[in-house]
Amino acid sequence: MEREVLAGGGEAMAKLEYKAAAAAAAAGKQISLVRLIFSCMVAGGVQYGWALQLSLLTPYVQTLGLSHTLSSLIWLCGPVAGFVVQPCVGLWSDRCRSRFGRRRPFILVGCIFICFAVIVIAFSSDIGYKLGDTKEDCSIYHGPRWRAAIVYVAGFWLLDLSNNTVQGPTRALMADLSVTGTHGCSKANAIFASWMAIGNILGYSSGASGKWHEWFPFLSNRACCEACANLKGAFLVAVVFLLLSVLVTSIAGREEVAPSTVEERVGIMEIFRTIKNLPPKMPYILLVTSLTWLSWFPFNLYDTDWMGREIFHGDPKGTPAQMKAYDNGVRAGALGLLINSVVLGVTSILIEPLCRKFTTRIVWVMCNFCMFICMAATAIISSWSVHSYHGSIHDAIISPDGSVKAVALVVFAVLGAPLAVLYSVPFAVTAQLAANEGGGQGLCTGVLNISIVIPQVVIALGAGPWDGIFKKGNMPAFAVASVFAFVCGIVGLFVLPRLSTKNFKASAMSSLH
Repeated sequence: MEREVLAGGGEAMAKLEYKAAAAAAAAGKQISLVRLIFSCMVAGGVQYGWALQLSLLTPYVQTLGLSHTLSSLIWLCGPVAGFVVQPCVGLWSDRCRSRFGRRRPFILVGCIFICFAVIVIAFSSDIGYKLGDTKEDCSIYHGPRWRAAIVYVAGFWLLDLSNNTVQGPTRALMADLSVTGTHGCSKANAIFASWMAIGNILGYSSGASGKWHEWFPFLSNRACCEACANLKGAFLVAVVFLLLSVLVTSIAGREEVAPSTVEERVGIMEIFRTIKNLPPKMPYILLVTSLTWLSWFPFNLYDTDWMGREIFHGDPKGTPAQMKAYDNGVRAGALGLLINSVVLGVTSILIEPLCRKFTTRIVWVMCNFCMFICMAATAIISSWSVHSYHGSIHDAIISPDGSVKAVALVVFAVLGAPLAVLYSVPFAVTAQLAANEGGGQGLCTGVLNISIVIPQVVIALGAGPWDGIFKKGNMPAFAVASVFAFVCGIVGLFVLPRLSTKNFKASAMSSLH
């Protein structure tokens, strides 16, 4: 009983301290909309690199020797890192009393490591060449390059760790600033989603261009041919944009933090003990978020590979014609993701009025049913493409059916709308619950990320073997994704809390009094 009383007292103290810090910040200067927008610019910088990671890296790693089945396993680090890193960094940033603020130190350090990881990935072929991979010219040798693959995987995992270090504090910073201002959590998360859309547009444009080896010919060498040089150029530009964006965020995202009145230990076990103080409605948000990402992650993992294999009928390890067709398909997939990001940006502006009219629950459920239709369509389009193709592996030129390609790009475009909801609504609802209950924006955002990374682990471990069982490329993973999306829509209709964004601002501000 004594332990329960102490635990209850600790929980109450944590909530009171969070509200005291928020009240002290609210007493400061109200943030303008322009400053709120630029405070989140780092999200665009991080998303630029993330877009390149999604569109180019799964196809690229297959050229280094990893099979299509094994390529999904390298994505395991992101979920594992997110499971541990985001809750830890979230709570540490909640209780950080640096003179530079609570969130910005973590954002800055994470961005520095992102830049280092991106450079390692970009030059993995060159490093592998120096470490003793084949000395043959890359235009002739198409076999495995294991040293380059090891360097690539190390850089990839460091990139995921760094991304998780930045994303949680950035979300929490936006929640902090919106609570202290007059704009509300919903608008702040819409701004965040818009910056992600901008980052996606820039990143997918870079991935789709395929001209970096021409603009920067010095990036090509014996170890790094056209596709590799394009990867280098795109990632080096991503580093420049990220450094610019983190500088703007550091200047615009000024924080006013109340000093701590209680001496606290913030160890690993303390972090997991603090999770029990989450708002009571959070488990429902976590459940629906997990189911949603179970349907999204197969597409994130294999979207450009799907275009290269099923739509363009290419093979990264096949004949020269097949390799060319695969590269064309990857670039077409990057174009599809670019269109997807434009729709994402436009939809982000419309989310707040839609939630006002229909409530967040209905908007989120509509998002899941839209995903169900699109994911089912990808499996149908794959089957259509395979059955309509009558080419031979000896063809000098392999090209896709024009109608199949057009419909595939339409699916990419339509998926931008539910993606905007997924990038915005769960985080806005979480921010509101944290503001009402005083649970800590950083911790709640970090725990929400756990509901995202667990599905990623499931898909990363299961997608490759699942595809291998049916020998159907990416179609089985997409079919399972459509099932999860449908189930998620049904579950969300019954368990999601009935919240409307018209109450976001009022409830956030009332929690300060």
